Order: sequence, then C-alpha cells, then structure tokens
Amino acid sequence: MTRASEIDLPQFFTREHHPIHLVGVAGSGMSGIAFLLLELGHEVSGSDKVGSLETDRLQRMGLRFHLEHRAEDARDAEVVIYSSAIKETNPILRAARETGQRLVRRAEALAAIMSGKRGIVIAGMHGKTTTSAMTAHVLREGGLHSSHYVGAEIPLLGSNAHWDSQGEHFVAEGDESDGTLRFFKPEHALILNIEEEHLDFYADLAAIENVFNQLLDQTSGSVFYCADDPHARRIGGARSRSISFGFASDADYRGTDVDLRDFASVFCVFRQGEKLGEAVLNVPGRHNVSNSLGVIALATELGIPFARIVASLRRFEHARRRFEIKYQSERFLLVDDYAHHPTEISATLATAKSAGRNRVLTMFQPHRYSRTKALRREFGHAFDKADRVVVTDVYPASEAPLAGISGQTIVDEMLAHGHGSVSYQPRLDRLHCDVGNMIAAGDLILSLGAGNIHEQLSILAADLVIAERLKEIVGEEGDVRLYEPLAKHTTLRVGGPAQFWVEPRNEAALADLIRYCRRESLPLFVIGRGSNLLVRDGGIRGVVVHPCGGEFDRVDVAGNEITAGVGAKLKQVAYAGKAAGLGGLEWMEGIPGAVGGALRMNAGAMGAQTFESVVSVRYLDGDGNAQSKTPAEMEVHYRHVPSLDHNYAVSAVFKGTPSSAEEIGRRLDESQEKRRTTQPSAKSAGCIFKNPASIPAGKLVDELGLKNLSVGQARVSEVHGNFIINEGGATAAEVLELIEKIKGAARTLRGVELETEVQIVGEDA
Repeated sequence: MTRASEIDLPQFFTREHHPIHLVGVAGSGMSGIAFLLLELGHEVSGSDKVGSLETDRLQRMGLRFHLEHRAEDARDAEVVIYSSAIKETNPILRAARETGQRLVRRAEALAAIMSGKRGIVIAGMHGKTTTSAMTAHVLREGGLHSSHYVGAEIPLLGSNAHWDSQGEHFVAEGDESDGTLRFFKPEHALILNIEEEHLDFYADLAAIENVFNQLLDQTSGSVFYCADDPHARRIGGARSRSISFGFASDADYRGTDVDLRDFASVFCVFRQGEKLGEAVLNVPGRHNVSNSLGVIALATELGIPFARIVASLRRFEHARRRFEIKYQSERFLLVDDYAHHPTEISATLATAKSAGRNRVLTMFQPHRYSRTKALRREFGHAFDKADRVVVTDVYPASEAPLAGISGQTIVDEMLAHGHGSVSYQPRLDRLHCDVGNMIAAGDLILSLGAGNIHEQLSILAADLVIAERLKEIVGEEGDVRLYEPLAKHTTLRVGGPAQFWVEPRNEAALADLIRYCRRESLPLFVIGRGSNLLVRDGGIRGVVVHPCGGEFDRVDVAGNEITAGVGAKLKQVAYAGKAAGLGGLEWMEGIPGAVGGALRMNAGAMGAQTFESVVSVRYLDGDGNAQSKTPAEMEVHYRHVPSLDHNYAVSAVFKGTPSSAEEIGRRLDESQEKRRTTQPSAKSAGCIFKNPASIPAGKLVDELGLKNLSVGQARVSEVHGNFIINEGGATAAEVLELIEKIKGAARTLRGVELETEVQIVGEDA
C-alpha cells in the first residue's frame, strides 16, 4: 500500500485504480463522488446508516455497500473519503487515524478529480445546484461532453455525477458551507451570490468573503459574477478576467423584458449592448432567469452558439427538490423546494405567487438551530408572500438543540412582523394534516426546507389523488375535506382527524363511495352527529362518510308513517310527528343524535328504543346495492344492531300513533325536563356504559363515589354518573384513562364488569 503522505491525489484518482471507501455514501454529495470513482475504474466500497435509491444504483454499478460504519469494512481501502457531516467519533475514521490510512474530505477528493480536466466551479449561497445542473446540461447539449458533479438528483442528466472521458470540461457545484471551496483550483468560476449564511461555521461575512476570494485567487481563467449581488460584484468585479451577468444596466450579459409565465420565463439577452436574442427557460422564477444568464455567459465564452444555448435552456428541467411539482390538477398544485435560507424562501415564494393561484399555503421546516437563531429576524420577513404558513420544529442536521430555539422562534418573529396567518406544529408527522385541512380549490401548496419536510408533501400529494376521486363521486353538491378534525363532529368534542371526510348528498353518491372504497381497499366508516362516539386522538384512517343534506335530511309524513333520511336529527322526527298529530316518538327529542346513529345502535330514551318505532329500514349493502327490511328481518339487540355493522342505512320509516297536540306537547315537555334535570349540559358523548343487569351504570358510579373524578380535562359528571364531560380541551386519551379507572373501581369494589355503550374508534396519536 502506498504511504499516506506520498499519495498524489489527482494522479491517484484520475490515472490509477485503487480500493477506496466512502463514509456516508448514501448522501447526495458522497453518492456523486462514488459515481465518479466507479466510472474512473476504482474498487469502491461505502457505508451509511441507511440505504437509498442512490446506493441501490451504485451497487448495480459495483459499489460494495455496508449498512453500518464498521472499521473492518474499510480496512483494505487505500483512501477513506468522508464528508463534513461525519462525526470525529466514527469508527472508520478513528481506525484510519490509528493505522495511518489517508483520510480525504469530500471536497478535497472532488477537487482532485476535477484537476484532471478543465474545471468550472459554480458557487454561491443560493441556486448553485440548479445552476450547476443547467450548466452541465447546456455544455453537454453544446457538444462539449462535459463531466459533472451536482449536489442533488438530476433526472435530466441521468445522475448527480458523471465522468465523460471524451470531454475536457468538468462542471462542479462548490460547497461553501464548510470552507472547502479553498480546495478548488478551477479554470473558470461562476459566482451567483454571497451573503451571511452557515454562521455555525463562519464568524461573519468577512470570513465567508475570504473563502470566496481564495477560490478566485486559484481560478486560472475567467470569473463570472452576478452584477445584481453587491458582494459578488465587489469581489468578482475586482478581477482582471471578470465577466458580469444579471439585470443591472452595466452587466456584460444582461437580461431584459422578463415575462414570467406560470412555470416558464421568457426574456431577452444582450451581450455588451448587442442583442443576442430571446430565450425561454422552462423553470419558474426571476432568480432562475438571473442564474441562467450566468450559464449563457459561460457557454457563450466557451464557444457554444447562442441558438444552441437557448435550445438547451428550453429543454432544461429542475433538479429534484428545486421547485419540483409533486402534484398538479385543475384544482390544486403542490410544489416542493429546498429553500431554507430567508433569501431563498423569499425568491421561491415570489415564484409561487407569480403562478397566479388563489392562495399560497406554505409548510416550512427550519434547518439547523444555529441558522434559526442567527437569522430569526430575517425569517420573520421572508414569508410575506405566503397566505398561510405552518412551521414545524427544527431539522437539526447533527446539531445539538439550542435553548429557546425552535420552530416557534420563527413563528414569533413572523407574528411580530405582522403576518397574521402563521401557526406552529411541533410534530412533523402532523404537518401534512394541518396544511391539508386548510386547502381549497385553486391553492398552491409549497413545502420549504432542506431536511425531510418533502416527505410530508408527498403524503399530502398521495392523499389528494384519492380526495379528488372522492370529489368526482360526490359531485359539486357534495363535500370532501382532508384531515378533518373529528372533534368538530362529535358531541364530546374530542377526536383526531379523518383522513378523508366525505359528505354525500344522495343515495347514489353513497353507493358509489361504497363501491370505490371496496375496490380500492379503503376503510369506510359512517358518522352521523357524533353522539355516543369516542374517536381516539390519532383519528380515523380511510374514508369517513357523513351523509347529510339533500336526500339524507328529508323528513316526509304519509298517513301514520314518517320517512326520515339518516342525516335528519331525531328531534326533527319528533316535531314532524307533532305537526302531523302523531305521537309515540316524543322520546326522540331527548337524544342529540341523527336517525343513522339511532338505527346503528338502537338508541333509546324514556324507556323507549328506536326499533320499537321502526317499520322498515332502507340500507346499502357492502356492494352498494339497496335493500329494504323490517325489524323482524334484522338482528336487533340492546344498543347494537349487528345487521347494520357492514351495511349502511340511508333512511327509515317510523310509525306514529294519532294523538292530540296537547298530549304530544306534554310528552315533549316531559322529555325536555328529564333531559335538563338528569343530564349534564356540558359536552359529552351521552351514556358511557351499558347498564349492567344488577344496577344502572349511573347509580353504580354514584355509589362508588366517582362523580367529579377527573383525568386532565375529562370529568365524570356530577349530574349523572354515566356521563363523562369535556371541560374544554380534553383529549381522547384522557377520556379513555378515566373510563378505565371507573371500570377498574367497579370490578375491584363491586365485582361488576362494566361494558362501554359509547363506540370507541380510531387510532392512538
């Protein structure tokens, strides 16, 4: 093995073949190095904590991948390459130092590989990935067979890195975050922008400028810089072989007459006052037009004809996570972007706003505690063009938390700045729910951040596909909402979200919903007014159907019979009977539910039960086919109707008894008085327990001395022991804990096994 101190890295990487190990090979930067080394003929191994699509591709090319960092897996490597994200305590790095293996940083390896060709470094705080990809694409289309290295997946280029033995040029994205720009000695450098960033590494702007100055000192050819950026202009303009680009009137390559058209930009290009022609860039945003002017300047100076350049730009597509459209329909547009610095966020939001959608809803994940702390005020101003913003907690990127710094820090700054529509969701896994429940037709939903927030947008996009199909089924008159809080639809006012909340208005739509859910294997749950229902805090996965309005709310009287849709309130049925002179239904006034729920659980009050008054029930079976049956043809129990467990009621016919208005009125008054004096007025689900044979559940709870027992904001009613009330802000978990305490006391002290009457559904949070 060659001694570490004797290795000539440019020759080692580009003219020889050796065993090399990469620590952290699954990352976008390190996977690019692996691609280059494999194409150069090296024997490459790599390790990481997780695999990825990139490591799968690399293994097909010959990478030996290890799903752990073990020193023995890198023992035979002559060089170990690592990124700045790898900690000093990594076992491979520790062993390499002990044995004298050569350790090489990622940027140092990239610079050595680039030295084998005519290097072009694209640098700047923002936009360098897209601009690097654009440069590589234009040079390749221009016939230069350029090699490239870009810090993201580039579908248009085939991979994020490639070594082309036929060409002379090598385009690389230079990473300024850790000072490693100083390793590069390119022929040309293209500087997009310079500002305060990565202040976890740099002391201040002066320290950042020192690194850029060192890069330009080591650049042998031309320096291209953006004339619109004051720091890039000051540093780049001082160079003897500098070429400027941008919108400034004195830029060597100048863009004018910019027309932003949804997801494309049209603009004119001038070189030192001479019009070269019109260009079309099929990625959105004025900032991308500016960056493309740098690419045009570079490509033109390398001898590529302007006509060929603009033809390439028209075909250019974004890198992954750079204003990447994740879902698009007539009603919604979902876009993901890597922007995580205030300047990038402002530019991306300006692009989103120019798309002409009704609103821009934004979900944001701050990246690094140090950046959040240093730029908190800038973040407070960066979201002005967003109509609604939900901020989640900080993606640490290996940083330890800083006291008092979180996503709430940015929310506070935005509120202080005057942005009135911002909220904080500390749980990343609930972020798509918060944003998804806000959306309306015509919205653009944007995810921003350099961490893993894009996964939340992907979940939202997948659910939107289903939601749009559900909307087609229920039609314009129906309603579909994502992640609807079920606390809004239960009388207890607790419960997590329904993945898909659907309100059909007629039987035909409900039948189609049943068939669609069965075909797509989607769980389906029907909810009425939400009484006698306890939904867990994690909500209900699948489709939650709430038949209401239209046919479902109708109540018709014919003779001594009342036909009511499942969405009609039981109170409506009772008062329809009163208006028609039909009694025997007054007990319904005391139940807060709807007809559908009363049928499902054979609800009752004042000694009466629902099915004692039912003539027939019309329902849809599991295939969406309509059936009609009498109570005698159905299985009906106390507080449970098994015949409706897997069938879906749509209406029922009730029988009334001709009575005088005075008699009906008296019974209604009795029902109201009993409810007022024996049941709590606070939010509740109704009776929690079925009555045991030996004693009413409410009396048992009273005798056990459990009235007013509480867990959090859930409390046993002092009015009726079989009611649990929500005193405001109670969770399902608190209610369930309270239920278990009551059941435990009944079992231990009285030997009674209480059985819940309230239906408990959903998932834990």
